Amino acid sequence: MCGFAGFIDFSNNTDRQASLSRMLDTIGHRGPDDRGVAIDSERGVFLGHQRLAIIDPENGRQPMSVVDNSVSVVFNGVIYNYLELRRELLAKGHPIKSYSDTEVLLYAYIEWGENCVARFIGMFAFAIWDKNKNKVFCARDRIGIKPFYYAIHQNTFVFGSEIKSILASGYVDRRANTAGLKDYITFQFCLDDKTMFEGVSKLEPGQAVTVDLSNRQLSVHRTQYWDLQYEIDTSHDESWFVDHLSGLVEDSVRMHLRSDVPLGAHLSGGLDSSAVVCLASELLVGEKVSTFTGAFRDGPQYDETAYAKKVSSFCGTEYNEVYIPGSELSTTLPNLMYYMDEPVAGPGSIPQYYVSKLAADKVKVVLGGQGGDELFIGYARYLVAYLEQCLSGAIYETAHTQPYAVTLESIVPNLPLLKTYKPMLQNLWGDGLFESADKRYFKLIDRSSSVTHLFNDDLLSSNYQPFESFQKIFNRDGLHSLINSMTYFDLKGSLPALLHVEDRTSMAASIESRVPLLDHRIVEFMARIPPNIKFANGRMKHLFKESVRNMVPKEIFERKDKMGFPTPLNNWARGVANDFVKDILLSPQARQRGVYDVRSVEKAINNEQEFGRAVWGMLCMELWHRIHIDQDTSVLNIRS
Repeated sequence: MCGFAGFIDFSNNTDRQASLSRMLDTIGHRGPDDRGVAIDSERGVFLGHQRLAIIDPENGRQPMSVVDNSVSVVFNGVIYNYLELRRELLAKGHPIKSYSDTEVLLYAYIEWGENCVARFIGMFAFAIWDKNKNKVFCARDRIGIKPFYYAIHQNTFVFGSEIKSILASGYVDRRANTAGLKDYITFQFCLDDKTMFEGVSKLEPGQAVTVDLSNRQLSVHRTQYWDLQYEIDTSHDESWFVDHLSGLVEDSVRMHLRSDVPLGAHLSGGLDSSAVVCLASELLVGEKVSTFTGAFRDGPQYDETAYAKKVSSFCGTEYNEVYIPGSELSTTLPNLMYYMDEPVAGPGSIPQYYVSKLAADKVKVVLGGQGGDELFIGYARYLVAYLEQCLSGAIYETAHTQPYAVTLESIVPNLPLLKTYKPMLQNLWGDGLFESADKRYFKLIDRSSSVTHLFNDDLLSSNYQPFESFQKIFNRDGLHSLINSMTYFDLKGSLPALLHVEDRTSMAASIESRVPLLDHRIVEFMARIPPNIKFANGRMKHLFKESVRNMVPKEIFERKDKMGFPTPLNNWARGVANDFVKDILLSPQARQRGVYDVRSVEKAINNEQEFGRAVWGMLCMELWHRIHIDQDTSVLNIRS
């Protein structure tokens, strides 16, 4: 786990090495163990790397090159099947000397070229300078666990693990991207390759970019080397799918335990993280896993430590916990926004930040259960959407004519799950009942209706419409069913936003976070399962529950009150952090920015619902403007 930065610049500018140094300075937290550079000034290629030493600490320095320096790489992430690939590459005659996954990646590229990405099981982002072919090849992992950002300015290509490094290069101006702002207001994340910064793009999950340097004129070509396919497997029954999923999850956790430094796990007390901890504890025979849990003292709905302790006792882990105080919001949130680079989805990033810092005191690698809700159908909104479809099918007598349809009578036993989601149901059914599936799901995830009055009309008047970007993803050919359309959008949209938080909160603490449930083999397997089996009777996480039934404590398996990671942000905003919230959102800078309707903002601060996101979104956006656009570091308590 590391950070990298670099650029291609043919200008012979004497400031190029200083630019690379500035870029690396901004991401030093990602890799405090070592810094390295590789420079081919004649060709205009500058590569830099900050290392967090995890695999083969002694021999994994980067940038790494082959003996004649014809191929060099900077790499962030882990290739979990590096031992298997190492044996294969050695058998083909490649002179691999270390046990570093970076060296395996390097020789995998030499052996298989750009197709090497198809061989990797892992999370990765990398840039390879191939001097003989006069090109730079860059790629991001299939699920988007590791980040890759880039900008093209005139005849210069700038890239890095974090946007702040690109901004530090001096090649890109700091300007807000209106389309990105509209996406954030709508979803609390940006779709497609957009970022919140004009001129800065991201490689999307499963994408690669090749930069040709021929004739000292850049030619940039981006490709989608992987996307999820829904080729439904009708040849097996539910019990086979359960058994196979169980085996895949176990094998993924086994691979994710490969580390040459101390390793632990996040533990929330929910099914996903509990399953990962239980499997890790079973596989690490004779070793005691350290687990890390966060909570709040603001009421029982914000404290799940009782469940986490049950899992810890069941597995025999070394239990560690931290309670997050609202009184520290004024120092924590600005720092968090600095590390995030962009406003983020949900205040759950606050406890993740604290838990990462807690873990960093004892380990350098942590496993977690991230991705389980999107992959195994764990969000209540999926059931809400299916309830409406089932009502329509019952009324119009069409339920039994549609492939993979869930019927109203079949989901009734699971409807009590929705008793705490009355506001969601009221909002969805307030208008537009039985419209097209894309419009109905968009309404479930669209956050703009409750916040548009907080912004000046000029910001929202651009021609870009987030719904159109949403439609292209949701209505992709070959999805077969509503549940696949919903989860596919979330895998392409909301999950990368959550992984953005996972990456930045762990890297801010200089630890490596691994997410074994998002092994691409598991993701591909879930896509092949018939929808009426994986979402049988509308039961949340049906197959996953059955696959881990005998691995986790009974109390965890039977839980029905898991709510994610609720954060009492709005309680703080009205109480212990009220002065801070007002100082930020009603400040002269906010008033003069021309983005907000300040009177409406003031009302929102005092009237936000307990789990509403309006105040959170406004705080993130204003702090983002203040820190990353205005370059006002007065609100920070870290070295910028």
